[in-house]
Amino acid sequence: MNSSSSSASASSHALAPYGWDEDWADAFAPYAAQGLVPGRVVRVDRGLCDMATPDGVIRADTEYVVPRDPMKVVCTGDWAAVDPEGARPRYVRTLLPRRTAFVRSTSSKRSEGQILAANVDQAVVAVSLAAELDLARIERFLALAWESGAQPVVVLTKADLVPDEVTRSHLVQDVETTAPGVPVLTVSARDGEGTDVLAAIVAGGTSVLLGQSGAGKSTLANALLGEDVMEVRATRDVDGKGRHTTTTRNLLLLPGGGVLIDTPGLRGVGLWDAGTGVGQVFSEIQDLAENCRFHDCAHESEPGCAVLDALEAGELPQRRLDSYRKLLRENQYIVAKTDARVRAELRREWKRKGALGKAAMEAKRGRIR
Repeated sequence: MNSSSSSASASSHALAPYGWDEDWADAFAPYAAQGLVPGRVVRVDRGLCDMATPDGVIRADTEYVVPRDPMKVVCTGDWAAVDPEGARPRYVRTLLPRRTAFVRSTSSKRSEGQILAANVDQAVVAVSLAAELDLARIERFLALAWESGAQPVVVLTKADLVPDEVTRSHLVQDVETTAPGVPVLTVSARDGEGTDVLAAIVAGGTSVLLGQSGAGKSTLANALLGEDVMEVRATRDVDGKGRHTTTTRNLLLLPGGGVLIDTPGLRGVGLWDAGTGVGQVFSEIQDLAENCRFHDCAHESEPGCAVLDALEAGELPQRRLDSYRKLLRENQYIVAKTDARVRAELRREWKRKGALGKAAMEAKRGRIR
């Protein structure tokens, strides 16, 4: 089959609305030869999953893909090979290699990551304008989004609750400074402001909707879907926070094309081996660092540090540098849990800082005497 006919076949496939394309068809070919059928996971629930297949949405058992590695568990958005129609029960036999994966660290003390969504093209970070902006949390979401391989988009929801244009403009500017290279949209699902622009962005691909409880994710999802599919609850007046309305990750077809993965509100957004993502979130600091005198400059007290020079000149906000340092430390700690080489480097760095601190204290005592 030539490429044009293969492409036409993929576009007319029953799973094309779910994102099936020529590359997925090629990856699935060995399993097709075994008589299996393709499917995309739309929901996972206690060892079972709902899966879109050429013969409709089915319930499948994931018993055969329960790995020791928690990073390889079946996740919403996965493409898989499943038993053909007629099998009882129908088992998921294997997962196709993921193109992207949105991963955070678990809340436990174990060295594990948790996959929130797989094979995502856009990561839509919903942030409510009805509550005080938490720029550090936005930076965390963006670091994970960049690391996943998806294109992040920040959506500032509930814009109708900030009618003052000057105030709204300042809030948008703060987020744009926090999110270099990322589209920032203001949206009001109540009056329709900005939803058409967002719908155009998410059309034709797979998007995951992320944010805290009360950020308006379910309302935003309903606006994109054109109907009230997701339950919506009012936020608390006292702090603008809401209760969880989405309790599972669901993959939903969008009327304008593409699919949306809605997720529960995330209280914790721990990094998981997201060094590259952190670098992209703080790209201005990375650019400045290229002009530092030392290639391994830590931007703390080294001579010829371009980052500190920019800080002193008022060109780099102290908050951005503090947040950059904090996320780098956190990410290094997470990586060190599973990487012996990184643990050794971390110990050497602690010893170096300890020696510097001891020398400074002794020098201070010498001056006092």
